[in-house]
Amino acid sequence: NPCLPLRTHLKFVHLSVRSLSSGPRISRSLRESYRLLQLPDEGSSSPVQVKEAYLRLAKLYHPDSGVPTADAVLFARVEEAYRAVLAHESKVKQLSGEKEAEDEDKSRGAALQHRHYLSYEGVGTGTPSQRERQYRQIRVDRASEQVLNYRQQEHERAAAGEGALVERDMRQRSRKIKITQAVERLVEDLIQESMARGDFRNLSGAGKPLNKFEHNPYADPMTHNLNRILVDNGYQPPWVVTQRDIREATAQIRNRLLDGQARLSDPVTPRESREWEELCASVEEELVKLNKLVDNYNLIVPMLSMQMVHFSLSREIECAVKGARQRRLQQQTEREGAREEEGGEETIAEP
Repeated sequence: NPCLPLRTHLKFVHLSVRSLSSGPRISRSLRESYRLLQLPDEGSSSPVQVKEAYLRLAKLYHPDSGVPTADAVLFARVEEAYRAVLAHESKVKQLSGEKEAEDEDKSRGAALQHRHYLSYEGVGTGTPSQRERQYRQIRVDRASEQVLNYRQQEHERAAAGEGALVERDMRQRSRKIKITQAVERLVEDLIQESMARGDFRNLSGAGKPLNKFEHNPYADPMTHNLNRILVDNGYQPPWVVTQRDIREATAQIRNRLLDGQARLSDPVTPRESREWEELCASVEEELVKLNKLVDNYNLIVPMLSMQMVHFSLSREIECAVKGARQRRLQQQTEREGAREEEGGEETIAEP
């Protein structure tokens, strides 16, 4: 019969498939565990079914269940069988998964050329190599588009939190400025202490003029040239300019008070008293502006020891009264000295 070899081949294939589906043969103790849990021993039970069987028997044989069928020895056997069946089921599923993956790899390797040709998501035309290049270019375009979308989302998120970022940057910048000013003030205080102790009195070249264009080996040429340009154009730091303005305004106010106090006679007339009150009112307004200038100066001065206090009208008037008294005494002394000189010249001229 010519069909006999084909029947024999089909029977062999059927037996092979049956042996693969049945899985490895289990031992007698494992079969006994399946029987104790009342499960089929083909290894086809799911973990849920195994757990349900274990719970059903545990309710019957657990020693703390309080039922008449409670048996500690039988419960221990059920628990041991439950663990053995779970281990066997997981092993069977792992072997079947590896076999399926191996069969899939074999089928993929044995696929026809047109299947490979159609694996580029149906993109492109031409030969397989041309389609592959076209598919790679499309993937690059997709990646670029995703990057652009991501950047756009980041920009939108950054714009939404711009206020918080600006506030945080301002806090960090102010903290850095405070630290820098604190370090500069500390260095300046140390320099002032050294000067007070006389550490700089024995330096070579003391009393000689400084060469403002002397080369500094620790400064780069660009910084050196910029410093020369600033010095040549009369640049001064803002706090120096403010200090000069305060000093000039203070000198003018004190001179006005001193002149006004010196013009007062003894006793003071009503007219002189009225003029003095008007002068004090005008000086008080000027002192308010001067104290605002002092506040600005204290904010920008780099040395803590150079900060100033507010000017007081009463204190300035007191200084003006003392200065006028000293001026009167000095003028009186000068007049007496002049009289004595005139008297001496007349005595010499008589003989």
